[in-house]
Amino acid sequence: MMESNPSSSSEFQPLQPPSAVGSEPKGFTRTCKGLAVVLLGGYALLQVFPSAVNYLALIPARTIPFAWNLITAGYLEQVLPGAIGSSVGLLFCGKVLEPVWGRKEFMKFIILVNFFTSVCAFVTAIALYYITRKESFLYTPLSGFHGVLAGFLVGMKQITPDHELPMCFFWKIKAKWMPLFVAVFSIVMAFIIEESINFLPTLLAGTYVSWIYLRYFQRKPEIGLKGDPSDEFSFSSFFPEFMRPVIEPISSLFDRILCTRLRTSEFIDHTLPISTSTEASRRRERGERALEQRLAAERSATMGSIEVASRGI
Repeated sequence: MMESNPSSSSEFQPLQPPSAVGSEPKGFTRTCKGLAVVLLGGYALLQVFPSAVNYLALIPARTIPFAWNLITAGYLEQVLPGAIGSSVGLLFCGKVLEPVWGRKEFMKFIILVNFFTSVCAFVTAIALYYITRKESFLYTPLSGFHGVLAGFLVGMKQITPDHELPMCFFWKIKAKWMPLFVAVFSIVMAFIIEESINFLPTLLAGTYVSWIYLRYFQRKPEIGLKGDPSDEFSFSSFFPEFMRPVIEPISSLFDRILCTRLRTSEFIDHTLPISTSTEASRRRERGERALEQRLAAERSATMGSIEVASRGI
């Protein structure tokens, strides 16, 4: 019924521009390609000028004079697997998120999550130093795009929660469980591999900061409201059902502090407020529709190439 409503179809136009879904359905977006070049270029820069890590990476003991590393650290990969993995994750996640959010909002999300993730990593490193008195927390260079990648998983949970993402071989996991899986996996690896603890604050902060932004602050131009206060995107929804009775009392504090105040002010500004649950449902439908169109185009292109090859044989 929603598809037949003219006013409803007009809402889809800004979020599914022809350049993102129609004309280049099976390609990566220009924004993601450009950022992938930045990530790979940052790694190449370190190979030519290794000392650049002291100025571009987040080193907590030097952050006060070199405050710009709160921004640059997120785009600097120190190892080749990290550069390749971050670039691939950026291309494929951006392929789903950017057509739904739009290029401007997509870049805004990356910049904000990257900066506040670096701030959280800096504060965590300082706190760990004062707790443990280990100077390694002050002088270990921290950098990488993995905090934003964790945020992308939160965005995919919001837009396409039931879409299955491939993990390895035949194992798939739904997008709504990916943030929790990555968080738990990172915590376990921190106990097994000591060096991996350096990635833990960034991954957890990226997940949490992105949820805070999408939950309370991301503006929806098509309806003029902020955030996503639906139950399907609550903090407790990241956890299995049996854990939610314990998580919900804690997460309700954020709703009382942030969500209620924001929603009240917005209802005052809008004489006809839109149901937040309906808006969240529409957003998921838009994301799923964009994803389905892209997958259908890829399948048709693959079948066409196979038919051409068979005719040539």
